[in-house]
Amino acid sequence: MSDIEGVYEDLEADVSLEEFREAVEAKVEQMGGLADEETAAMLVAHEVGESEVGGIADIEPGMEEAKFVAKVLSIGEKRTFERDGEDEDGQVVNVEVADETGSVRAAFWDDHAEAAIDELEEGQVLRIAGRPKEGFSGVEISVDNVEPDPDTEIDVQVSDTYTVEDLSLGLSNVNLVGVLLDTDSVRTFDRDDGSEGKVSNLVLGDSTGRVRVTLWDEQADLATELEAGTTVEVIDGYVKDRDGSLELHVGNRGAVEEIDATVEYVPENTPIEDVEIDHVVDIAGVVRSADPKRTFDRDDGSEGQVRNIRVQDATDDIRVALWGDKADLDVGPGDEVALGDVEIQDGWQDDLEASAGWQSTITVLESESSGSGTADDGSSNPTDENAGLSAFAGDTDDSGEETAADGTGRTDATESADTAGAAAGSDDPDDGEELEFTGVVVQAGSPVVLDDGETTMSVATDADVGLGEEVTARGVVRDGHLEANDVF
Repeated sequence: MSDIEGVYEDLEADVSLEEFREAVEAKVEQMGGLADEETAAMLVAHEVGESEVGGIADIEPGMEEAKFVAKVLSIGEKRTFERDGEDEDGQVVNVEVADETGSVRAAFWDDHAEAAIDELEEGQVLRIAGRPKEGFSGVEISVDNVEPDPDTEIDVQVSDTYTVEDLSLGLSNVNLVGVLLDTDSVRTFDRDDGSEGKVSNLVLGDSTGRVRVTLWDEQADLATELEAGTTVEVIDGYVKDRDGSLELHVGNRGAVEEIDATVEYVPENTPIEDVEIDHVVDIAGVVRSADPKRTFDRDDGSEGQVRNIRVQDATDDIRVALWGDKADLDVGPGDEVALGDVEIQDGWQDDLEASAGWQSTITVLESESSGSGTADDGSSNPTDENAGLSAFAGDTDDSGEETAADGTGRTDATESADTAGAAAGSDDPDDGEELEFTGVVVQAGSPVVLDDGETTMSVATDADVGLGEEVTARGVVRDGHLEANDVF
């Protein structure tokens, strides 16, 4: 066995012995006789091992080269462009390829672009070598070498239209049809180059799930033009990751259009009796009670709002805090609702409660009967938790996220313990004054903050209280705080 064959035997890469020999010969020639065949073989083996990836999900910008096998999902149009200082125009074709781990856009340049148009077909499996880089919609591959690989099978769907469950990180040229569950306000921001950008969000659902859609610049205004409950088609979107969840993005090359079609969206709900603290879940049921909306001051001086409702399904009931714009939702006792992505938190007297923040969705459901059912104990039960969509509550924008400094999702309802006190004005209590104050808990922590609709009071107490509970604190005022002896 030759030195080359010995090194090749130890190589764990999908490359033929003939290709390996050719690479070794090229390496010997490149080094001008400074390396013998064995040394050159080890150098080539190292380079090949570095470039072979287990799947598309392993490809990262900054790699010198990536070699992988993937199936062609779609072939874009050939585009020409002028190169600086050259007479001939360049040309490029973007090809979407995928394997079981993900998808990536592969850019075929010049001669490769011609071959892509003339020879490639959707569904074809290719062996690709190229240079990864960060592109407009994520990682892209600038193709150096490509050849067909008809003997390899890749279990990836080739489709013109995707469902929510088909989405995977890196997909582009995505068309998706869904029912519009939520629209968002348009937000502006400043780019590094000084220009102004615009962004907004939608939430779409289909029979397989739901997905947040981010609209950029020219597309952003669609969020104010489309109405919840209509069916729309996303055209030429691309999939990105945000905080561990997939989002579908639409830029200037894409579109969102209203279409005449019926799409079924059925939330997958967790029974209320099965929810666990710190989990993010979907629940559904009948609104059993609804409290008035409360407003409060945040640490940054802005005003927040919260409203509590109690939702019951066939297994149990739970208090739900509606934050921000969701507090304006017109729901009351007897309404059937589906709540998506609510965070389960520790509430009043060790009871669990749900927090519906900016990332949550609240859908009002239609009942198939004329009224709500009744449980054996006389309380309301949903007649059909998965009835059709009738309306949808809006999310707050990202800047309005109701999140405490500790990341729990609870809102700091007023200033911190160092600065919060009784309401401003001449009626502020004096130090040493005994006081009894009754209000709703708008901050459950240290300190507890109570709000009676006109005044907020910071209360130093070890009592276990929950957001939205009405409690009375009795004690002595110290430095603008109420040091409570009793909380009931």
